[in-house]
Amino acid sequence: MSASASIQALEYLQGLPLQTHRKLYEAPSTVLAVFRCMLPQLAKSIVMAMLYMPTSFPATDLEAWFKPSANGVREQALSILERLHILTSKREDDRSLSYSLSSGFQRSLRNALEGSGTHRSFGVPATKAESGGKRLSIDFLDQHARAQWEGILFFLVSGAAGFEPGSVNMDVGPGTKKLLHAGDLVRTVHGTPRITKEGFSFVLQETNAQVWNLLIVYLKMTSDLGMNETEVLSFLFMLGSLELGQDYSTSTLSATQLQMLEDLSSMGLVYRSSKESRTFYPTRLATTLTSDSGALPGSDVSTSDTKSDSKAQNKGFIIIETNYRLYAYTNSLIQIAILSLFTKLQHRFPNLVSGKLTKESVHRAVQSGITSAQIISYLTTYAHPQMQKMNPPLPPTVMDQIRLWEYEGERVEVTSGYLMREFGSEAEYKDVLTYAVALGVMVWKNDEKRCFFVSHVEQISGYLKKKKDAKGR
Repeated sequence: MSASASIQALEYLQGLPLQTHRKLYEAPSTVLAVFRCMLPQLAKSIVMAMLYMPTSFPATDLEAWFKPSANGVREQALSILERLHILTSKREDDRSLSYSLSSGFQRSLRNALEGSGTHRSFGVPATKAESGGKRLSIDFLDQHARAQWEGILFFLVSGAAGFEPGSVNMDVGPGTKKLLHAGDLVRTVHGTPRITKEGFSFVLQETNAQVWNLLIVYLKMTSDLGMNETEVLSFLFMLGSLELGQDYSTSTLSATQLQMLEDLSSMGLVYRSSKESRTFYPTRLATTLTSDSGALPGSDVSTSDTKSDSKAQNKGFIIIETNYRLYAYTNSLIQIAILSLFTKLQHRFPNLVSGKLTKESVHRAVQSGITSAQIISYLTTYAHPQMQKMNPPLPPTVMDQIRLWEYEGERVEVTSGYLMREFGSEAEYKDVLTYAVALGVMVWKNDEKRCFFVSHVEQISGYLKKKKDAKGR
């Protein structure tokens, strides 16, 4: 699971209430996915140390593991575990504090690691009677996933690229279109879909992060869709643990999860031949939800739809000269559309488009929400193999000019967060400030006025509450 995807999923999980976490942790597949992909390495070590402890873990014993300089890292790991309701703290008396794993999480993680229990949270393989004795190939599933997902991407970028609606046979279902609008990734202007600045950032992300981005929008809409949020989350985590190429039975799925099969099929995460089919297949988009593997290797759609073209895209296809001229060896409609977001395209030939990075084209991209860092990252990722031999792959003059064009716009960056002020003493101010710095959430400070700005306040609030409770005792 990519870092950006993991952060998105972790932030969503941390915002869920205790009762939802308790229900989620009843499924070993969910617990294993959370443990493997959502937790920092230090938090994993703490969980594994406590997994088979017969008693609670004294805080003094845990503190002995760390140097004083690492207290901030320890507090951050403990804070994540407590916010996910994996870890609970308890004071035996006025002085001794101890930690325990929540019983549901501990039991399910043991079952997942030991292969014990009577649960069926890792899916039930279809029988021969259900599948008809035939099994689809992985290549077929990859083609289905690629076609559905790239149809979504093309729907986002086609308007900005000047493609007329319906000019290319890439249909997107009404449910998926509703998701894209709900996530403010696209807006309809005069009957034509127009990508938003959030949509620009979305298409430049790696596929795994894109999938989680859209799934989180889906999760936030569960109440409107009449679905159970806990069952939706559990099913998504279960999909991440399934085997690619294996068909699974629908007999154990709830009404919510059966409805999900239809929605996820239109996004390319699963394949089901019909609504009446008693089996379904997870695609690579689903089985990599909770892993570090790439979601869709060779995920470029082209007018010729050839495998060789997809392989070429993976190796890199963009050449940029020091005069800002750009040559892209591709006939992928998606790649052409993405390039047009920040490039002035001039000519198109079979398997080649040419254009130029200009002040106007970069300004247009910046005004739409794309940053110079995103443009440079995209061009670097897809640089031609000959350019990849250089360090850096892109000409330094080109990278510097892209940044300068962005700075010329004198954009004001807005950072959401919280202002901490009105501390009782200098010592209290420095103590909380040090904690914020250790967490990596401090954005700005003013020592004279005893105030500072943080990007996240939840962990700091918990820290202040602990100090207040300690003083009360």
